Amino acid sequence: MNIDCTIGADRIARLVWDRSPEPDELRETAERALAEVERVEVEVAAPDRVVRRALHLAGFRLEGTRRRAGRGADGSTVDVDLYGRLREDDTGGQSGFSAVMNSVLPRTRSIAHVLFHRDREGGREYLFCQTLFKPDWELPGGVVERFESPHTAATREVLEELGLEVELGDVLAVDWLPPYLGWDDAVELIFDGGVLSEEQLDSMVLQPSEIESVHWRRAADALDQLRPGAARRLQHIESEPNRTWYLEDGNPVG
Repeated sequence: MNIDCTIGADRIARLVWDRSPEPDELRETAERALAEVERVEVEVAAPDRVVRRALHLAGFRLEGTRRRAGRGADGSTVDVDLYGRLREDDTGGQSGFSAVMNSVLPRTRSIAHVLFHRDREGGREYLFCQTLFKPDWELPGGVVERFESPHTAATREVLEELGLEVELGDVLAVDWLPPYLGWDDAVELIFDGGVLSEEQLDSMVLQPSEIESVHWRRAADALDQLRPGAARRLQHIESEPNRTWYLEDGNPVG
């Protein structure tokens, strides 16, 4: 067996090798180490798909990536993936396989926003938030937390940002967002918030750490304040408010 296992002063076992290990070698070495310690970890060059697959089959879970922390075969810098196994990890059967793949497969960020409206003589107006951290306006809402549903996230964000408890209506749009300003891609859901009562408007309390002010504007008057994709999305929602739109960066598909 070509795998060297070293247990450090921190009681973590670390594996290295001089040739690509087989899954059974990795599994047996890890299980021996886990009889003594609670954790085994290994670093592997991200482009090394053969070793990464062997780690998956041996029950190791991807825990993170160190950018440009290693060297490839041609001497160029490469990302390094950190894999780990804990003594209590389930590594057998469907649940063990799913846990490994859940750590490896892509995760797309989810965002949930709410569209409130009011009808005035000049036309329908929508509620926008001017935040403290970016110039463009946003609808009330935000990022869906881990293990949180988009519906729950939307109601939570409205309570946090505006101090209002609301009941949401249907989904007006599902919009895939391409990578933007350092963010990876995301999926955004727009819920129908309906009309806020005068009592709700009077009791609105803005979140001081995030919301500078709110604005009621007709769609045509707000477009210049919105990110281009968000402006396109609002125009589609206004054109047919009684349907659920599927959009990509604010554009219909097909």
